[in-house]
Amino acid sequence: DPLNLGFDVNVGGRAIGHPGSYFGREAYGKGGTHAVPHLERYHGTETFLTAALTNEAERHVADAVAQRRPFFLNMAHYAVHAPFQSDPRYAAHYAASGKPAPAQAFATLIEGMDASLGRLLDHLDRLGVAGNTLVFFLGDNGSDAPLGHQHAVASAAPLRGRKGSHYEGGMRVPFIAAWARPDPANPHQRRLPIAAGAVQGHLASVCDLFPTILAAAGVAAPGGHAIDGARLDVLLAGGHDAARPDEFLMHFPHEHRTNYFTTFRRGDWKVIYHYIPSDVSGGSHYQLFNLARDPFESTDLSASDPARLGEMMAAMKGALERHGALYPVGTDGRPLTPVLPRAPR
Repeated sequence: DPLNLGFDVNVGGRAIGHPGSYFGREAYGKGGTHAVPHLERYHGTETFLTAALTNEAERHVADAVAQRRPFFLNMAHYAVHAPFQSDPRYAAHYAASGKPAPAQAFATLIEGMDASLGRLLDHLDRLGVAGNTLVFFLGDNGSDAPLGHQHAVASAAPLRGRKGSHYEGGMRVPFIAAWARPDPANPHQRRLPIAAGAVQGHLASVCDLFPTILAAAGVAAPGGHAIDGARLDVLLAGGHDAARPDEFLMHFPHEHRTNYFTTFRRGDWKVIYHYIPSDVSGGSHYQLFNLARDPFESTDLSASDPARLGEMMAAMKGALERHGALYPVGTDGRPLTPVLPRAPR
């Protein structure tokens, strides 16, 4: 949902990420399968979708503060998702860039999203709650810019691939954490200190946000609620969390840009398993990369390092089993479970 406060108010949110239109004059796609709901007050106006959602976020946050209610705002903009329509507020900034029109449009969507975040931070300051407000800025997928081939170094350069891809450009996302107004004396910030200007290299996942936010708010998860992630406190403070596995599992048992794959990272190593080999995988089930030596995933080591491949595949399969993973189904109706490579002689 683009905007969700305390699970009480939904503005503009629906199951699909592709808006019918970013333009108020087009009623944000009203009447179509991708129509954006709840924004009728902006229909027929020149209000770009990013601005309309920001207006609504400011309004509902102000209401919560006025009523002295704690709030949770999930501000998931449709930008920077297709259809990549240019935000006219910023189009002139890129007109002389020499970039193609889709790239210029994408840049305006990014600038609009950045401006929205700035507005919200200023709004929290004006309301006097910035010191008590924890802000996480992140993406839910890798880049989907309309630039280059989906498996090449292009839209997420210098990383390879884009959203939906098994490469790092389809998986790594920006993640910035900060208190809206840092204040070392604030009791909430003392409970969850965040290192200013620090860059954390340890692997983490969006699943880690849930337990982190619960702990910061001093509340427990609902009884019996599954918690997949782990708290980020040590990492946010700029430390190394020795108790945290340096692993990342991504399971994709359906069709998109890369069909039916699982990836598993452990430290510097990454293995990709393709349930149905194709040209993308070079006709093999396996791809293996060392991201420390080859962060751009240009050299597949699956054939030259069979021992490491076997080790990583065994770890991947174990992780899938622990999570009770579901698998794609073959033409015979049976699940396509990962096949371990033959051990080297």
